[in-house]
Amino acid sequence: MSFTTVLFIVTFLLLALSWSRDKQKTKKALKIAWKSFSNLLPTMLGIVGMMGLVLAVLPPEVIKTIFSDRSIPGLILVSLVGSITLMPAFVAFPLAGSLLKAGASVTAVACFITTLMMVGIITAPAEIKYFGKPFTLSRNVLGFGFALVIGLLMGVLV
Repeated sequence: MSFTTVLFIVTFLLLALSWSRDKQKTKKALKIAWKSFSNLLPTMLGIVGMMGLVLAVLPPEVIKTIFSDRSIPGLILVSLVGSITLMPAFVAFPLAGSLLKAGASVTAVACFITTLMMVGIITAPAEIKYFGKPFTLSRNVLGFGFALVIGLLMGVLV
């Protein structure tokens, strides 16, 4: 039995328990969850569609070439791409798996995904507005540096 199957079973059992304890609250929670899901669905489908299109258009050799360079300049380039890409984690992690299957190196994918999650070039203007320029700059620079370290460590450990 897979981990996903276990999660579905546990979720269903907990939902049944909630339903048995208070049907009205459970109905209300399910309505809120459905509204959140339906609001998120168009964005999620668009991102997954774009990811599929990019992976279909770019031959595996190109992906392998871009993401197999383990040199410092190659890792910096992949990390810069991750820094300017805005993508939620639920799309980024399957993308990482697809990149690895296409022949990308663990080091490059780790750098890409880590900068994708830790560095926000596109969101920097909003962050500067709320937290100030020094904080935003130092957070992004530190995130970029740590992403390179994490990528290099993953390449050694995995």
